[in-house]
Amino acid sequence: MQVTKAPRAFKEEPFTSAEQVGPEEAAALRVRARELLRAEDAVLVAHYYTEPEIQSLADETGGFISDSLEMARFGADHPASTLVVAGVRFMGETAKILTPHKRVLMLDLEATCSLDDGCPPDEFSAFCDAHPDRTVVVYANTSAAVKARADWVVTSSIAVDVVRHLHERGEKILWAPDKHLGDYVRRETGADMLCWEGSCIVHEEFKGVELERMRRQYPDARVLVHPESPRAVIEQADVVGSTTKLLAAVREMPERRFIVATDAGIFYKMREAAPDKELLEAPTAGRSATCVSCAHCPWMAMNGLRSLVRTLERGDNEIHVDPDVAAKARISLQRMMDFAKARARPVLGAGDA
Repeated sequence: MQVTKAPRAFKEEPFTSAEQVGPEEAAALRVRARELLRAEDAVLVAHYYTEPEIQSLADETGGFISDSLEMARFGADHPASTLVVAGVRFMGETAKILTPHKRVLMLDLEATCSLDDGCPPDEFSAFCDAHPDRTVVVYANTSAAVKARADWVVTSSIAVDVVRHLHERGEKILWAPDKHLGDYVRRETGADMLCWEGSCIVHEEFKGVELERMRRQYPDARVLVHPESPRAVIEQADVVGSTTKLLAAVREMPERRFIVATDAGIFYKMREAAPDKELLEAPTAGRSATCVSCAHCPWMAMNGLRSLVRTLERGDNEIHVDPDVAAKARISLQRMMDFAKARARPVLGAGDA
């Protein structure tokens, strides 16, 4: 199986949105959004990688901020009849799969994901058909149709446990779509894994050689890495894990400085959890690379206050999933959730993007 920009501290350079909104307009939009959420019997669920103003509004209005699967599960348990999903399209689809009776709105239906886009359902189905002897395990960062073709859906926090379980039963794995996460799982479990060649455009950019230089510059820093990152980056990590695991590390570890190799949107919650600690972006540009996403998903950046208000006012951007597809996808999702419940393990970490 098979980029550095100057390091910055989150406190020193504010996170910026694709929507440039001034303070006065932002305040007015927040008021209007709160009014509309009440009027529409709606709750805002936001991913860790969205803009700080969206995450803070979710907090203020009784919504929720987390990884994609927990967003969907919160929405299923919440009494609101409408879920407003601030994230990317597969997250809205997952919410609809788990709550087919509710209206699910996205801030922008064009907000997609390189992992999802890079794994077209027809091509993936043909890939599966060519290897019928393998158990199909897909990451949550996939379309409803790909989930429907899978035997299992996993998040980054439970992928190793699931694949190890299958490996111990003698099963060979067909994995999609993230090749870096797949390689990490393979190395952790020793499983026979055939991997789809997909990657996240954010995590793909983190570079091992540049991270090594940065570690020399900040020898006291601990390195936190999401497993969607390349192997050369993962091998330098003090902690490898889902966004939830990385958040916990910042909160619980005694060190005061951290180099973080995941989407910079996570810094909002990290700063909230540990305001006295310094957070540095792992390098995504420099001598050995060019910066494409600069440690922030361009599709996550499409979720702004203007688009939130516009969606609520118009009632558009509704997510629909074919009932037959949803029913099949629900089986593979439920299989993971039952597995996690039986072992009392969390299933956070789809974010994965």
